[in-house]
Amino acid sequence: MTHPDSAPSVHPVEGDGDLFAPEDDALYFLPLGGSGEIGMNLNLYGHRGKWLMVDLGISFADDTMPGLDVIMPDPAFIAERRHDLVGIVVTHAHEDHLGAIQYLWPQLRVPVYCTPFTAAVLRAKLHERGLAGVVPVHEVALGSTIEVGPFSVEYVTVTHSIPEPNALAIRTAAGTVLHTGDWKLDPEPLVGEAADEERLRAIGDEGVLALIGDSTNALVPGSSGSEGSVRKTLTELIGQFPDVRVAVSCFATNVARLESIAHAAAAHGRHVALVGRSMWRINEAARSNGYLADLPAFLTEHDANYVPRDKLVLVCTGSQGEPRSALARIASDDHPQVSLQRGDVVVFSSREIPGNERAIGRMQNLLVSQGIRIVTADEAPVHVSGHPAQDELVRMYQWVRPRIAMPVHGEQRHQLEHAKLARACQVPETLVPGNGDLIRLAPDAPPRVVAQVRSGRMALDGKRLIPLDTGLMRARHRMVHNGAAVVTLVMNGKGELVTAPQIAVMGLLDDSADRDMLLDVVDAVREAVAEMPKSARSDDEQVRTAARIAVRRCFNATHGKKPMTDVHLVRV
Repeated sequence: MTHPDSAPSVHPVEGDGDLFAPEDDALYFLPLGGSGEIGMNLNLYGHRGKWLMVDLGISFADDTMPGLDVIMPDPAFIAERRHDLVGIVVTHAHEDHLGAIQYLWPQLRVPVYCTPFTAAVLRAKLHERGLAGVVPVHEVALGSTIEVGPFSVEYVTVTHSIPEPNALAIRTAAGTVLHTGDWKLDPEPLVGEAADEERLRAIGDEGVLALIGDSTNALVPGSSGSEGSVRKTLTELIGQFPDVRVAVSCFATNVARLESIAHAAAAHGRHVALVGRSMWRINEAARSNGYLADLPAFLTEHDANYVPRDKLVLVCTGSQGEPRSALARIASDDHPQVSLQRGDVVVFSSREIPGNERAIGRMQNLLVSQGIRIVTADEAPVHVSGHPAQDELVRMYQWVRPRIAMPVHGEQRHQLEHAKLARACQVPETLVPGNGDLIRLAPDAPPRVVAQVRSGRMALDGKRLIPLDTGLMRARHRMVHNGAAVVTLVMNGKGELVTAPQIAVMGLLDDSADRDMLLDVVDAVREAVAEMPKSARSDDEQVRTAARIAVRRCFNATHGKKPMTDVHLVRV
């Protein structure tokens, strides 16, 4: 929800979002993901009866979501209006900005617009889902402008931790919005161009209605740092370990970091091997678009076995502790090709994404327990963020000078600090949006929330998409925390048990050690049924309820648990 302290001029919600359609002369902004959270970006702009989507991303499930792989915004609002959706414009190739397209596009069925590197990454994902050649992916030249329905969208080069990041100048008859995407100001990005300050200033001179901006590092003073400094640090660091194998884990999409590792390795006569499927996927996308052209081909995991340990650097996926990633499997001695030994070194050239701390800690402890040294960004400057810190945000506002600041892409504490900074930069209006807030940007001032629309989360559960707010996930949580039991009763027409109840218990008892406990539960169910009035024993539902209560009472008394209990009743 919109935070009142950040926008004292916000009006109360005025209408029913389910019935809403954008007016011809007005401009609306609607985040369905990525506001009040980091990840799962899905932003909509409405104008002249049409909608434009900017980004469609995912986040990864954590320990609180058993059995799930990835989560993404629920697109129900716009899926119901897909005939008014003119396209999806993608700012860059990070998962939290394009990772949901492969899952949600069948509900939308509109063209997708992105620059060449992003298109290469997206096409690889679509191929894995059997959508290659089905989704119309339109490549957009860097710095060019496209017309999509009533929206004119200019791609403006910025800097980030991936090739070809873009801010979007979205022009409409109601005004211009600068949607920053993910960005930073790096004077030495190493891969790609520096942010186009001249173009951003020119757009500011034209007049900008609103800046919809990245808030991730709004709490961080100063600047985010340069990739050039990381390359120098990695070169020095690898030189400190001349006689052992060195592994570096980083985000696979950080092509500049991959190039930095390769240059640092070459400075010490080492070859580089890529370990992890996503590393190879990004390498292929980068090289097909002219990046990494001055580097020799990387070695495969198999090739690495034939290189002396002190002549090799491994670049591994798994910097966030993902259970099946390359580094996690290496740490568990479960990788079929690659291993580390006591005295080897692992460099974590990345930051911890909030929510991943426990998984990363477990993996790092496992490495340390084997005598492997780890180096993190806390010990050496082996990573710089791809998001703007406070000084960079100030410079952006000085260039663009918007009438409205709308902080997105951050938790609420990041958004609020971003709004505070924008006001200090003399931005006249600020508003902190939440997912589902339908905001009227123009022509009326100030911006206001005019409706609340449905927003939520979907999850990939195996091969299917499910809503996260259903009874299914609540039941799964109950099973995880309380266990489960299945009772089978066979009764005759007189309401008598034909045989002893059969009970299967999951997650509560050890089959061999707790046999007596299980017999006690069987006795409790038998007694509960026997004590029922004869008329009640003829009612299937009453019998099931009595058996269920008996099981839960037993386990509550002995274990302090109330397992999910299902009762199968057979009448003979």
